[in-house]
Amino acid sequence: MSHPGVVNPFKQPKAVFAVAFACVVSFMGIGLVYPILPAISHQLKASPSEVTLLFTSYLVVTAVAMLITNWVSSRLGAKKTLIAGLVLIVVSSALAGASPSIGGIIGFRAGWGVGNALFIATSLAVIVASASGGFAGAIVLYETALGVGIAAGPLLGGLLGNISWRGPFYGVSALMAIALIATIAAVQKTPPPPHKTGFSAPLRALRHRGLLTLSLTALCYNWGFFTVLGYAPFPMGLSPIRLGLVFTGWGILVALFAVFGAPRLQARFGLARTMYGNLAAFAVVVVIIAIWTTDNSVLIPAVIASGIVIGVNNTITTQAVMTVSSAERPVASAAYSFVRFIGGGLAPYAAGRLVIALNIHVPFFIGAAVVVAGIGILATAHGLLADAERAQVADREPEPEIVATAFAEPAAALD
Repeated sequence: MSHPGVVNPFKQPKAVFAVAFACVVSFMGIGLVYPILPAISHQLKASPSEVTLLFTSYLVVTAVAMLITNWVSSRLGAKKTLIAGLVLIVVSSALAGASPSIGGIIGFRAGWGVGNALFIATSLAVIVASASGGFAGAIVLYETALGVGIAAGPLLGGLLGNISWRGPFYGVSALMAIALIATIAAVQKTPPPPHKTGFSAPLRALRHRGLLTLSLTALCYNWGFFTVLGYAPFPMGLSPIRLGLVFTGWGILVALFAVFGAPRLQARFGLARTMYGNLAAFAVVVVIIAIWTTDNSVLIPAVIASGIVIGVNNTITTQAVMTVSSAERPVASAAYSFVRFIGGGLAPYAAGRLVIALNIHVPFFIGAAVVVAGIGILATAHGLLADAERAQVADREPEPEIVATAFAEPAAALD
């Protein structure tokens, strides 16, 4: 079998870069809270378990809201949906920074999650529809934005959090306001597509075995991922700026391996072997974290090194999801994100409760076991991975599309 080649994703229309910049800031919103989790816990007298609800409210609400993104975008059009999501993020992040209680922050993070869902689902569709260099290049560009945002978020969170835990929330609000202006100026107005998407389209899309299998695998992977990211800052015992530097190193590896590592690994080993090997490597890293949770000389390098496998996984799994089923790409993306963010949202809170009930090592051992379970789930659809890879090869140089086409739901999505 031939494998997808490495594409150059960086020659793009200005609208693509405007949306990509907004993606960077959006993903910064995920990473900025890592360095300030202990500070919020201390200053607001909240337990680590309560503080992890900042992830749970944000990601679980994002997951559920993913189910309505296609319904909204098919009625408003891509640009208006992007703007609505950005406005919600700007307002919610500012209100979270002004909140006097942990409950208020958790609530505003939930509002932030709704805006994030509208923005993430729509931005990926816009980039895929508008980017030059083919579908694979568009995904690499999107994952580049994800990696840069995740790398820059902890650094910004550490720098601003060293002044006040409120600073990172205000910082994201200001940057998202800039992204909002750029989106309004650079992205062309798009009318609603001729075919409106129903509420149930993402759930119906999950009837496809390949999409459901990859989504469940991603749920398991995200359980391990957000167990590490949501709870590892607490045993490190570092200042916000030092935590920011740790997670910036992690985010740099995410970006590098999403852009450069993943395409080369897939070209050499193929999609299936790359996914299996990458998930196995991640499980090993999480086991190392579980054993040496209280030893920073091991914990910190292991957390940083996890960025390698996370970067590879983000790119190859997103490409596979977008080509494995017959559902329209925005519908497939929403369905996949709904399932995977459930795992990411519940894992940090579960980790906090397990630490209280048992000890600090148990959540990470469970996280590793769940990732291994994901490998078993993935193995049930081995043949479909080969089909997805063949579709990627055929899709490397697609015909130009318009944004409205990217949001249309074909009859196949209803089967």
